[in-house]
Amino acid sequence: MIKFEHVGMRYGNGPEVLRDISFELPPGSFHFLTGPSGAGKSSLLRLMYLAHRPSRGKVHLFGRDTHEILREELPALRRRIGVVFQDFRLIPHLTALDNVALPLRLGGARAAQIEDHVAELLRWVGLGDMLAAKPPTLSGGQQQRIAIARAVINRPSLLVADEPTGNVDETIGLRLLYLFEELNKIGTTIIIATHNEALIRSFNHPRLFLEKGLLRWIPPGGAP
Repeated sequence: MIKFEHVGMRYGNGPEVLRDISFELPPGSFHFLTGPSGAGKSSLLRLMYLAHRPSRGKVHLFGRDTHEILREELPALRRRIGVVFQDFRLIPHLTALDNVALPLRLGGARAAQIEDHVAELLRWVGLGDMLAAKPPTLSGGQQQRIAIARAVINRPSLLVADEPTGNVDETIGLRLLYLFEELNKIGTTIIIATHNEALIRSFNHPRLFLEKGLLRWIPPGGAP
């Protein structure tokens, strides 16, 4: 479960980018996060994947108040969260296979299991012939697909994605959303920040609409 209680968020002494945000998302739900540029979507996601803590109010994640989580507990909790960043954050000297395999290796998976699962997933996202390629040799769309494969490879409890289809064409974008839906069917909570209204209309999920630091819940098919 994700629960925000009167959350405010600011950086340093600047103005609040999130103001009095309150909502609750049940486990296994799927929501789009939308709103104009600069509305605070990335800041909201950072609170969800434990990159920041709120300036005021409470964020509950996996039944824990994030203010009460000890530093030594963070690595184990973060392994339950898959994150797709806008800037990919791939490790440039590692191959596509090794980048995607990182969460499994950190979790202690066996080498044979890692290679089979990673190769299968990379084939699914259309990169089965690029297992040995390194990020600097790939296009932005290809790097995006590697980043998404890495985020979902260990079936996280929570998947947070910031514009995951921004660097791919419509066909690949739909395929990636179907991948997220399959992950959701086995219990993963999905939060996808996107500006792609056509993509949102293709899937029957509610949205969180953020504007000027304030949040509204919009039912499936509803308009902001």
